[in-house]
Amino acid sequence: MKNLNLPISYLKGVTANRASLLLQELQIRTCADLLTLFPYRYIDKTRFYKISQLENNNSEVQIIGKITRIKTVKQQRGSRLVATFIDERGSIELVWFKGVRWIKEVLKVDVPYVVYGKLNSYNNSFSIPHPEMDLFSDYKKKLQTAMQPVYPSTEMLTNKGISNKIIRTIVQHLFLQMDSNIEESLSPSCIAEFGLMSKSEALLNVHFPKSQEKLAQAQYRLKFEELFFIQLQLLRKKLIRKSKIKGYVFDKVGTYFTTFYNNYLPFDLTNAQKRVLKEIRKDVGSHAHMNRLLQGDVGSGKTIVALLSILLALDNGFQAALIAPTEILATQHYNAITELLAKMEVNVALLTGSVKAKRRKEIHRDLEDGTLHLLIGTHALLEDKVVFKNLGIAIIDEQHRFGVAQRSKMWKKNALPPHVLVMTATPIPRTLAMSVYGDLDISVIDELPPGRKEVKTVHRFDSNRLGVFKFLKDEIAKGRQVYIVYPLIQESAAMDYKDLMDGYESIARDFPVPDYQISIVHGKMKPADKEYEMQRFVKGETQIMVATTVIEVGVNVPNASVMVIESAERFGLSQLHQLRGRVGRGADQSYCILLTDFALSSDAKTRLKTMVATSDGFKIAEVDLKLRGPGNLMGTKQSGVLNLKIADLVKDTSILVTARNAAIAVLQDDANLSKPKNSALLKSYTQIQKTSGLWANIS
Repeated sequence: MKNLNLPISYLKGVTANRASLLLQELQIRTCADLLTLFPYRYIDKTRFYKISQLENNNSEVQIIGKITRIKTVKQQRGSRLVATFIDERGSIELVWFKGVRWIKEVLKVDVPYVVYGKLNSYNNSFSIPHPEMDLFSDYKKKLQTAMQPVYPSTEMLTNKGISNKIIRTIVQHLFLQMDSNIEESLSPSCIAEFGLMSKSEALLNVHFPKSQEKLAQAQYRLKFEELFFIQLQLLRKKLIRKSKIKGYVFDKVGTYFTTFYNNYLPFDLTNAQKRVLKEIRKDVGSHAHMNRLLQGDVGSGKTIVALLSILLALDNGFQAALIAPTEILATQHYNAITELLAKMEVNVALLTGSVKAKRRKEIHRDLEDGTLHLLIGTHALLEDKVVFKNLGIAIIDEQHRFGVAQRSKMWKKNALPPHVLVMTATPIPRTLAMSVYGDLDISVIDELPPGRKEVKTVHRFDSNRLGVFKFLKDEIAKGRQVYIVYPLIQESAAMDYKDLMDGYESIARDFPVPDYQISIVHGKMKPADKEYEMQRFVKGETQIMVATTVIEVGVNVPNASVMVIESAERFGLSQLHQLRGRVGRGADQSYCILLTDFALSSDAKTRLKTMVATSDGFKIAEVDLKLRGPGNLMGTKQSGVLNLKIADLVKDTSILVTARNAAIAVLQDDANLSKPKNSALLKSYTQIQKTSGLWANIS
């Protein structure tokens, strides 16, 4: 068989029913799919034991010997089959409780067998229930000799009798039916430079390893290849974008930028902000199209950088858009930016779902005739009705909350695509940034503005609640304000966590009126009610804000100095980090109190310990990546991005870096992969581009 795109039904042992089940359960349609169904662990059968060497340790063992006697033993329910199995040094019983009749028919007496199974011990005698058995003559013919692969499976496959042994046998048939070596996909120079196994040998050894050493070499080769082609696609996409997709040129630093910078900038920029601004100016000053990811912790000053970029667009005769994922955050940006630009003649508007029809029409009109300079809003900005006269830059905040299709709508608003600056306060670990955003240029604001004090974080159990409340009263007495955040809105029978309304009532008892005023905000409230409660807190009319995670992004109250997170074990690390970022915005010392029950999972303990130990968002993101894996962290499982077959972004960081550097070197030498030495690379690359389609629009 030379064509690996043939359906698996061409293989020996694959009936139409089996083929259908393997497609349904493991998405295996072709022989190529089967070839990349990689084992997730291996049973090491490198050692054969003598029966006299067996120990009572409940381990899996492998022995060679003969059956001397077979008997059926009646039981209360049905019967069991017992075979006496001997080698030259002892004897053991093999036992079957199911399939007694047909097993009895196939067993052969006085013929050498290889037996493998889990050892049971009773009254100092050993037995192996339901052992795996191969005639010694068959065993010697098989591909695997020492280590046996264990493949991913599902309950349905097991119930339908498609065991690991059957999948293993089908994979064996695939290797035996393949006529020739598998085509190489990497260039000879790449294989030589990194000391890689050939693809053909790697695939054989990953399924049927000859030794631990060969398995390690095979896995390295296949992981390298998978990560290399991901990087090659991302880097080529970036090259094409920079060379072919033209962007508007902002070559002038004019009145808007200089007036604001010299007269209205509320604080001196940090060195990190200056560096990032320089990177942005370099991008928009050339003919290339900017596609930049701006990472910065909560409170690091991303909004000022975004505003200065917007003013640069205005100086060059262009309009700007700022899109946020929620109405609260869009309104927050609008309020902050209009306040900063209050003394300048910049026309700014807010467009969200709750803007009335009459105001909408005005916004649409002003956008089209160019009198509106900056439009801030939610997904409402992406509607076809929203037409700009000349959109020069689009700022997208918390970009992981926007889908690819939504983001691509921004491109269609102009003849040339606007420059794109994507901002996130969710720090992205380096490996993920390289893999998910490898085609974007990345900027990082890695220092907080001067005068910011680190938020002190402590973990307290429910039993310390009275002490926590006393601390809150002391802070409120100093004129400070407090957030108390809950994970749930309605009581759930399955979860024994304090829900918001219960919490609100108990807080109202401990903090009675008229001494204390309390705001309450949650996702089920009408936007106007939510905004009213928020504003009461912002103005200092209430000292305590009881809320769900709606306040995770978009509330800026410098006077709020304490964040209490109820049932903190219920929150993920990035959520805890974002919530903590709501305090520490003023000059006063701020605090974050993580309240939990005593019963905590080991993951919850790790999360809480991490929060107490560090406020570095990137360190927190690395721990989060280890706990949750890349799919959950970035939502990439749902979007199909990074559907890795063998590599692991957490464990294989060093391979990823090597593969990325290798891809950079290849493209620097041969951007179009047109040199003869890269013919195998080009063929594989073209094939991946056709079949995956995953990488077309990540950014």
